[in-house]
Amino acid sequence: MPRLDVLLREARADTGPGDAEALAAHVLDRPVSWLYAHGDEELDPATRARFEHLLARRRAGEPVAYLTGQRGFWRFDVRVTPDTLIPRPETELLVELALNRLPYDAHTDALDLGTGSGVVALAVAIERPRARVDAVDASAAALDVARANAEALDVARIAFHEGDWFAPVAGRRFDVVASNPPYIAERDPHLAEGDLRHEPVSALASGPDGLAAIRTIAAAAPGHLKPGGWLLVEHGWDQGEAVRALFEAAGLLEVFTEQDLEHRDRVTLGRNPGPGPD
Repeated sequence: MPRLDVLLREARADTGPGDAEALAAHVLDRPVSWLYAHGDEELDPATRARFEHLLARRRAGEPVAYLTGQRGFWRFDVRVTPDTLIPRPETELLVELALNRLPYDAHTDALDLGTGSGVVALAVAIERPRARVDAVDASAAALDVARANAEALDVARIAFHEGDWFAPVAGRRFDVVASNPPYIAERDPHLAEGDLRHEPVSALASGPDGLAAIRTIAAAAPGHLKPGGWLLVEHGWDQGEAVRALFEAAGLLEVFTEQDLEHRDRVTLGRNPGPGPD
């Protein structure tokens, strides 16, 4: 029977960095660190067959997160399926900026629009135990995944709602509204490349310029923010100027864009007129 280190060496030749290790760890139900200390382990035929099956699917372009059914985000792991967008490290900036505007010891209200697998709502609920958190998504299948993630992480303080953007929370106002909406132009060729080919288009693309969802969110946000409340939206690296203009046109104040670790425009913020929370 082949040794684990030999199989990994062969698999690395035609998969992405770390993909072979992630798939092997999943098949063996071990942490990746275990693989390096047990390279001389031999895989039985059934385990090797499962590993090679997943490798073949990865070579065909399926995302590792969908093959393993999970992805790490913030400081927890969540279940992901083809019904949800795969959480990405860039979205942790959205979480960080939202938390900065939610005092730890205060009762606050936070809304996650387009929650997908629920990662933004989960991170806020975990880090701000006195916050009331609502999460909205138009996809019933995505909400099933988000609810399962909340249950697995024992987070009971999130109310999940099915519907379009602010519709399910009509009449409510929030201290923070955070969203990672679809923001890719619907004819962008990148939608037919890499992992994006397998992710739900409804969570990726939004109109001819990618800004349709953000326009809707920005225009409606003042009516759903408390005085001094904040809107935070993740967007593409080349959309900062356009998103700032949408926020300002909606009457939001102190509008600015934060860059990600690669110094690209990533999250735009704006404050509703009025005093903020104590």
